[in-house]
Amino acid sequence: MSGEYDVVVVGGGLAGMTAALTSARLGRRTGLITGNVVGGQLVSIDKIEGVPGFPEGVPGYDLCPMAQEQADAAGVELLSGSCESVAAAGDRWSVTSDGSSVTARGVILATGTALAKLGVPGEERLFGKGVSECASCDAPLLRNKVAVVVGGGDSAMQEGLTLADHLSKVILIEQGDALTGQASYRDRVSANPKIELRFGATVTGIEGDQTVSHVRVKDLKSGAESDLETAAIFAFVGVVPNTALFRDLVQLDATGRIGVDAAMRTSAKGICAAGNVRAGSPHRAAAAMGDGATAALAIDRYLANGEWGGPA
Repeated sequence: MSGEYDVVVVGGGLAGMTAALTSARLGRRTGLITGNVVGGQLVSIDKIEGVPGFPEGVPGYDLCPMAQEQADAAGVELLSGSCESVAAAGDRWSVTSDGSSVTARGVILATGTALAKLGVPGEERLFGKGVSECASCDAPLLRNKVAVVVGGGDSAMQEGLTLADHLSKVILIEQGDALTGQASYRDRVSANPKIELRFGATVTGIEGDQTVSHVRVKDLKSGAESDLETAAIFAFVGVVPNTALFRDLVQLDATGRIGVDAAMRTSAKGICAAGNVRAGSPHRAAAAMGDGATAALAIDRYLANGEWGGPA
């Protein structure tokens, strides 16, 4: 990986690919550092809803490759590997990935988020052995078994519904007293006979020899703990922004997300942020794509006139 670009986009999810596509269509030589998984977290989602043009929803493993093909056709140069650093290089930025570097006058950070861990005993040891982050990947392997989903937001409910299509039973554990995601998901989860809801509880441990056999569940009101047999556990208890590389580069908010203005401009001249990694993101696929287009337009204006605003 070497060369000079007008724009380098870091992150191969929908925000990053939309930013790269928009930038290339504006006539800018654009490089896209895709990361290890092109499409990011959404590539494993069985059905992404709320995207215009797909009234019944669209699988992430269909939508993300379509976006990649469109970006490639527009002239975006795909640069495989993971970003290792972004640093000033005169009036340009140097972006390093897998030991080699490129430079660009404008950079768009679209590195997204990672799923938060439960942080309980057994989680790391049994990861990939019943501890999973991908319902669409593992649901067919768990046919007619029981699985636990932890969390009450959109991701937890969406993955629970995917699992319910294959499993005999899905137990959704939420520490609050109600589901917190979109009403459309709440209604479908509550009406699904295969999904059992357990509120006011949390998982304190994951156990099993070679694979997950049961989890330890604590009732938050009584403090009582009990074992719950399950073949797998999926945790969707929040996300952590992928911003560790950028702490000394741009301003971050208290949650570690990148501060931006309405044009997705950061505190660093020539750098925008888009998608779930930026502060205030609504965590919707359609919003991520809008962010990407907005960021690309802001960089294009900067390359044309040299003016920069950025968050107050």
